[in-house]
Amino acid sequence: MHTIEVVLAMLVAVVASGYLVRVLPLSLPLPLVQIGLGAVIAGVFNRGHALEPEMFFLLFLPPLLFLDGWRIPKQGLFRDKGVILELAFGLVVFTVIGAGFLIHWMIPVMPLAVAFALAAIISPTDPVAVSSIASRAPIPKRLMHILEGESLLNDASGLVCFRFAVAAVMTGSFSLATASLTFLWVAVAGLAIGVAVTLGVSTFQRWLWRRFGEEPGAALLVNLLIPFAAYLLAEEFNASGILSAVAAGITMSYVELSGRVSGSMRVQRAAVWNMLQFSFNGIMFVLLGEQLPGIVERAIKTVSESGHHSAWWLLVYVVVINLALVLLRLAWVWLSLRWSLLRARHRGEARQGTSWRIVVATSVAGVRGAITLAAAVILISLVGASIALPRLLKGLELPADSGERKEEDLARKLAAKAALAGVERTRQQLVQNQTTENVQLYNDAASRVSLLYQRNLEKDAGPDADPDKVKRMEQGYRQLRTAGLTAEREELFRLTRRGKISDEISRRLIRNLDLLETRQRD
Repeated sequence: MHTIEVVLAMLVAVVASGYLVRVLPLSLPLPLVQIGLGAVIAGVFNRGHALEPEMFFLLFLPPLLFLDGWRIPKQGLFRDKGVILELAFGLVVFTVIGAGFLIHWMIPVMPLAVAFALAAIISPTDPVAVSSIASRAPIPKRLMHILEGESLLNDASGLVCFRFAVAAVMTGSFSLATASLTFLWVAVAGLAIGVAVTLGVSTFQRWLWRRFGEEPGAALLVNLLIPFAAYLLAEEFNASGILSAVAAGITMSYVELSGRVSGSMRVQRAAVWNMLQFSFNGIMFVLLGEQLPGIVERAIKTVSESGHHSAWWLLVYVVVINLALVLLRLAWVWLSLRWSLLRARHRGEARQGTSWRIVVATSVAGVRGAITLAAAVILISLVGASIALPRLLKGLELPADSGERKEEDLARKLAAKAALAGVERTRQQLVQNQTTENVQLYNDAASRVSLLYQRNLEKDAGPDADPDKVKRMEQGYRQLRTAGLTAEREELFRLTRRGKISDEISRRLIRNLDLLETRQRD
């Protein structure tokens, strides 16, 4: 019963956090409020729950990372792949080395290998924390895509650094060749397993649908289980379960382009995933907050063992470590930017410089979160980013992204043309072998649907219209309207597959069509 009570208390805290973040006069990031509520549950009401890291990672991270991989704009991810890979892999190693030496210098009683292990834990950024900060800061869209891509991929480098730091503590030796091979296996095998699981499950599910029909409840449950399957299978092969879950989500976004899932199922699935995302994100940070009193107590004990008997030294250490993380990140981002400009100049390209505020914002926005499980660092990171980012980016004028608007206009135009063609094909099928009166009704219904796509739809039939005729016209209208929606959706999928429009725009427009189709059926 105690476990059930704790779970219910955490869910209530998640609900309360959603309202508190709107009621509080200060603009605080949602994870920070949830961590505070978790600390209240554990410290005041003594209702904390012992955290088991393996269970924590298994229950919460796979579905959240799967969803992040699914929804991240792929066009932006591949466009800036060079920058993302530099941040996800090179920056983590750079940060582990720099922060490791700093921690060992501040706390000499801590062996250097242990300091490197701690640095490896706090080096990767967290997609959950990045998203929470972005919702309250005017981060440019392209920068947000880079930060999201980095936070999804930097687990592999952080995990390998941590493993070898621990191995160095245990054995007293380190092999660069072994570390490199292990890194390749952890990353490549994790990504491959995630892709294979999604493709395999999706192919088998489509075969079942063709043979036995579509069962929405079972299909939704299978969709929820895919990230867990990818995570567990990767961990079984000593690969990165987190990268596997991310790869499974990215692959699912491409599977969706086949357009074989009905619009109503997509609407139901989106609602379930949104609820799950809010609940799991909240529970993760509430659970982390519940560990905070114990973590602080143990940290103070460690500080006292290092020769400092004042608890304030803990705050000094945390602030210095966070400042070091920001400065290391700033140095890497600035050097990376300069290197990119030099390469562009060498190729004869004219590239405009980046505002210093964007460079600093990129450094501050690398927030740590639940994956690191380093509560004190997380708190300072979240508070610092939530305070600094809005002030850094306030009033910053960026060039308008006209390409996105052009893509959306192109998508709407071509989808409307495809819809009109689909309506005409269906009208011709419906009027075959019909009476003159029914032919006229179907023609009128087709005209109404066509006018809808021309934004001049007639709202109602006249008050003196024959009810029977209105009913038959409505049936024809629905059939033709469905045909138009189907053709419009297929055209959007085709444009996305060919790279004419981004998957972000495609997803938004298709969701609008799904909602229209669902409302029409109701």
